[in-house]
Amino acid sequence: MIVRRALLIGWSVCVMAVGLAGCFALQVHQDPGGVPAAVQHADASAAQPEIPANHAHPLRARPLVAVVGHNANTELTDFVVPYGVLKRADVADVIALGTQPGPMQMFPAFRLEPDATIDAFDARFPDGADYVVVPAVHEDDDPRLLAWVRQQWAKGATVIGVCDGAWVLARAGLLAGRHATSHWYARDALVKQFPQTQWVSGRRYVADGRVVTTTGVTASVPVTLALIQTIGGAERARAVADAIGAPDWSAEHASAGFRLSPRHLYTAASNMLSLWRRETLGAALQPGGDDVALALVADAHARTYFTRVLATADASGGVRMGSGLVFLPDRVGAAANALPPLSSAPQLPRAVVALDRALEDIAQRHGGDTAAFVALQMEYPMPRGMRSAR
Repeated sequence: MIVRRALLIGWSVCVMAVGLAGCFALQVHQDPGGVPAAVQHADASAAQPEIPANHAHPLRARPLVAVVGHNANTELTDFVVPYGVLKRADVADVIALGTQPGPMQMFPAFRLEPDATIDAFDARFPDGADYVVVPAVHEDDDPRLLAWVRQQWAKGATVIGVCDGAWVLARAGLLAGRHATSHWYARDALVKQFPQTQWVSGRRYVADGRVVTTTGVTASVPVTLALIQTIGGAERARAVADAIGAPDWSAEHASAGFRLSPRHLYTAASNMLSLWRRETLGAALQPGGDDVALALVADAHARTYFTRVLATADASGGVRMGSGLVFLPDRVGAAANALPPLSSAPQLPRAVVALDRALEDIAQRHGGDTAAFVALQMEYPMPRGMRSAR
């Protein structure tokens, strides 16, 4: 079975980087790396919804959205952001699903308890969901997951593959003959393996009928806001966008600006070899805390190749966060080194703003090249003013 390391440049790249670091040493200052700067897009609320409305089950009072992950490693942000932002919007009934009973291991950090399994969902909702969100998972060829996604689509659901969730949709046969996009790092492999799909650049998300795909990790934010606009209208989407600190949810995207450069390879190799600089950061789980912000910030810090992020709590039991998801602590008690507290309190940064601050913190702690490498993995434009951070 092929196990895909979702949305991380991966050990293979770093091993290659170690071998080639000497060759790249003369190039790293000539090539600043492929991470474009942030730009303000057009006001998406003024445009027609990019995701078509789905009335597969019109007798329901509200649409039903299933966010499905694999218990053995699901991308943290891909899963938590759609679930948490949709719950905040309160325009649909949202259920978090695992492929089997028990906790779900997230990548690159944390564990959480889904609301139900796919089997329990089928028993409760035999007609299926209206929308299914599929994040990146490591076991993207799991036959049970592929069959379930295929069945949901056949029952009338719109299926949204976030980032490398495109692999699941492609393996399930949903992308043949369609337009689609994906994380920049997976694009070449997807083009070779699924030539019947028209792979699109320059778009953060692409809707083709009842199939939607997105670019890298942080595209989970705009595609979820686009779905909220489809279900609840532009005014509701704008209110939620303001609440989480997202400037817009336009589909515009500087895809060509994200590319792996010698400078990134050199940074990856240097960070992996700097064993004396390794650190563990604790992320305190607070009942009612902002798990969308927590996911974005923890995801960023855990991608430096220096840092391990562990969830901490006062007791060993699960902690119900603001969205309703239950996170499980990795360690009981406060950590010596901890991330700043993240909650829905007005005085604390909103989720997307918290991600920007996390990148700034990474630049201060580990240098601008490491912050750029993290942003590249998350396919997130660098916040303005950070280019000179070293």
